[in-house]
Amino acid sequence: MTTITMKFGGTSVGSADAIAQVAGLIESAYRQQNRVLVVCSAMSKVTDMLIEGARRASAGDSGRYQALANELRSKHTAAIRSLLSSDVERIATHDEVEALIDEFETLCYGIYVLREASPKAMDKVSSLGERMSVPIVSAALRQRGIPSQTLSASHLIVTDDQFQNAGVLFDESEAVVRRELLPLLDRAIVPVVTGFIGATHDGVITTLGRGGSDYSAALLGAYVDSDEVWIWTDVDGVMTADPRMVPDARVIPVLSYGEVGEMAYFGAKVVHSKTVQPLIDRNIPIWVKNTFNPSFPGTLITNREEASPGTVKAVTAIRDVSLITVAGRGMIGVPGIAARTFSAVAKQNANILMIAQSSSEQSICLVVPQNKSQAVVKAILAEFE
Repeated sequence: MTTITMKFGGTSVGSADAIAQVAGLIESAYRQQNRVLVVCSAMSKVTDMLIEGARRASAGDSGRYQALANELRSKHTAAIRSLLSSDVERIATHDEVEALIDEFETLCYGIYVLREASPKAMDKVSSLGERMSVPIVSAALRQRGIPSQTLSASHLIVTDDQFQNAGVLFDESEAVVRRELLPLLDRAIVPVVTGFIGATHDGVITTLGRGGSDYSAALLGAYVDSDEVWIWTDVDGVMTADPRMVPDARVIPVLSYGEVGEMAYFGAKVVHSKTVQPLIDRNIPIWVKNTFNPSFPGTLITNREEASPGTVKAVTAIRDVSLITVAGRGMIGVPGIAARTFSAVAKQNANILMIAQSSSEQSICLVVPQNKSQAVVKAILAEFE
């Protein structure tokens, strides 16, 4: 029996109609005698709403987070009412989601009182979107006669306490995942798991960074020995360029793990940059397919490379980055300058996207995410004072 892990992004679960389409795709795979594990993102724009609410609360705006709570309530309630005809399922799912929205309001009130949104608090807030979407998807499956169970990845993926970009403790996570998920799959139950989140040893919720739902799916898929991981999105596959910038961009039929890792690292949005890593050693292929055009073949990501008909296979771009130059005549011939520079950057938990050094050794240029640039500049200045 084939085991398939399916990951659905925010637009794929963004409305009642979209969730109905998702349920149909899962049912189709399940009825073909496959074991199916499902990983879901939050409904589209929900994570942004949650983060905005917390930030506005920290700025003293209590009215905005309350208004956002009402918008979240309306969005999820509309999906529940449209999808679920069973009174039992509808009431139970509504109550579960309502409790999470109440939790959002409580968290925002605490942030409002303290006027501070710590990384720990932000992880708790931003985790709520996935925790609201998975009960709806799971209930939609049960309504189709498919046994399904909701699980929070905070009970499956064990991480460190680097909030907002937590590191996964791989061996411990694998042991928990196999213990919790394999018995469900063996009993032909479809687990519907939250993407994006994990928890520390103490049970404190963490997040894996934006786009981390792909990473969650890869980890869970690897740990349950999936034959394939399917990433469902709102485009037909991995494109030769961003179609919003290049209208005649085409779908790439086959990519290697290395190629997609490079593309993701340098700005391609379809697959998270860390996604391929858990799957490489186990040689598990990834399919990237369109939820709303499921008959299109999509892109296969595997261990083999295929030649491109042109010289360049794809073009990517990274937005919101800063170029920092460390320069001075006193750098020439002095050992350890680069090491001290990179050490200062690492202490700010900033990822260096690109490095260039002049042959004269008078300067080092590095590219970092824009939201880390001020902290990085201060750290480098402090290092060389």
